[in-house]
Amino acid sequence: MSSTSARPDAPSPPGSRPETVTAFLDFLAVAKGYSPATLAAYAEDLRQFEAYLNGRGLGLDRPADITREQARGFLAELHRRRVARTSMGRKLSSLRGFFRFLRRKKLVAGDPLSGLKNPKAEKRQPRALNVDEAVALVTPRPGSPEADGSIAACRDLALAELLYGSGLRISEAVHLDLDDLDLSQGVVRVLGKGSKERLAPVSDAARERLREYSRRRGELRPEPAEQALFLGPRGARLGRRQAGRILDAMARDAAIAQHVHPHMLRHSFATHLLESGADLRDVQELLGHERLTTTTRYTHLELARLMRVYDKAHPRAGVAAKD
Repeated sequence: MSSTSARPDAPSPPGSRPETVTAFLDFLAVAKGYSPATLAAYAEDLRQFEAYLNGRGLGLDRPADITREQARGFLAELHRRRVARTSMGRKLSSLRGFFRFLRRKKLVAGDPLSGLKNPKAEKRQPRALNVDEAVALVTPRPGSPEADGSIAACRDLALAELLYGSGLRISEAVHLDLDDLDLSQGVVRVLGKGSKERLAPVSDAARERLREYSRRRGELRPEPAEQALFLGPRGARLGRRQAGRILDAMARDAAIAQHVHPHMLRHSFATHLLESGADLRDVQELLGHERLTTTTRYTHLELARLMRVYDKAHPRAGVAAKD
């Protein structure tokens, strides 16, 4: 069979799934309790590898014949087709699980993926608003919904100011209760990842917005026992998706061209602090990052700004060195 007769994304004929794959998927469903969506992802990854092998006269029904050469060839084919590195990593993980299962069943002696490393994931740099955009987001424009004086507008502005002014994750903000907020001290008690508690400072602007919202919170008609700080339209705790839609609408009203999601305000908080000279370790503590390496994702933004300043101002910038 020609080596080009099948591609990793070529569909398999009905009923052609190898028995080894069926046994593996049954094991994941019964012993591991994997969801249908996860099982479908495993099945698709194995189907693509099977299609690649079929083009080379091999198949997963004869797994002992598969060598590292075929595994590396499959990875090279995914590279050639420009499959995302995260997807390649997931496919390799699926294949590793499959061959572990076969080894336990004594159907293969070795693992053709042994020694193959996952492609390095692309480093996604955080997106941030610039200062003017951040200020525009929390400053009601005449005629905008945020300027109508409604309780919803009051809540939305308080939420946006808190996210930007304190660098909270959206999950942290929507899970705040009334007694987590101490406006007299200008701090908020936050329960972060891993149930780790920290105190985050609240900006003066956020304090004013939160003070006004707290005074009017009852207009959202919460149940007497409801302790959530931020409430939705029915008086229950505001959800993350609702908060995301709120901020996206505020960004459109502020004429911000890019899509604004809640985490972008956290990125903006960190970036603007670093640009103003804040110490990296202080920003780490404010963000609630356990490791400094997580916070260093933000330093490229400061470096990019400094490089622009250098290129614009230094008399030797852009001039090739001469001996």
